[in-house]
Amino acid sequence: MEPYNFNVKETADGCINWIADWFKKNGNESTKAVIGISGGKDSTVVAGLLVKALGVERVIGVLMPNGVQPDIDDSIAVVKHLGIKHLTININDAYTGLTNEIALQMRGKELTPQYISNTPARLRMTTLYGVAALIGNCRVANTCNRSEDVQGYSTHYGDSAGDFAPVCMLTTEEVVAIGDYIGMPENLTHKVPSDGMCGKSDEDNLGWKYAEINRIIRLNERGEHYDAIISRYKNMKFKLDIVHLPAFNPNLPDYFTHP
Repeated sequence: MEPYNFNVKETADGCINWIADWFKKNGNESTKAVIGISGGKDSTVVAGLLVKALGVERVIGVLMPNGVQPDIDDSIAVVKHLGIKHLTININDAYTGLTNEIALQMRGKELTPQYISNTPARLRMTTLYGVAALIGNCRVANTCNRSEDVQGYSTHYGDSAGDFAPVCMLTTEEVVAIGDYIGMPENLTHKVPSDGMCGKSDEDNLGWKYAEINRIIRLNERGEHYDAIISRYKNMKFKLDIVHLPAFNPNLPDYFTHP
């Protein structure tokens, strides 16, 4: 493999230019970006990149708590920091109504962890497209990163959906570095990744650190959990095979493109 040299300025500037160019080709000078703002590093950094590429007036943030969101202040901090327009749409009524109807028709079948985690994510993507449709002339941003995607750690047709994907080929560490470079709040760019529902971090759920995944992606380094990480990738690869979003290519070595 070619040497891995990550130049944060070159990558960030390249991503910003890619976003601006994609919107020129797939919209016009007034086309807006709609993005879900969770308060986590990925949506925080992508929102910052969108503002750099399109300007404040063309970025709309959507906060989507499911009932009470303990870290909602982080989401609010993002939109305030950037000065973008935003909406807060609580999806709890939709989630509760849908869940009750499904439970009724399935004779009270107990909800599984998969249902509890994935259904809100899919409702949130539906919400983003609903907002985009009502505003008009909008494109919905995908905020997934490469480290999550190669482990299938995204919800199929939930947060894995969208119209364009600025950071889906960048690792968690690279996303954090870009966030720092473009001046996003450090407490948000370095926030421990979590789905905000189960009380555990992403790494707790996976059973290994993103840093180990990242060293496989860029260096094909065989760490402690190498076999388990590769096995999970193979089991979840169908998600990547189905969804092919327009994405910024940072031209960095990536073991998972030719495992």
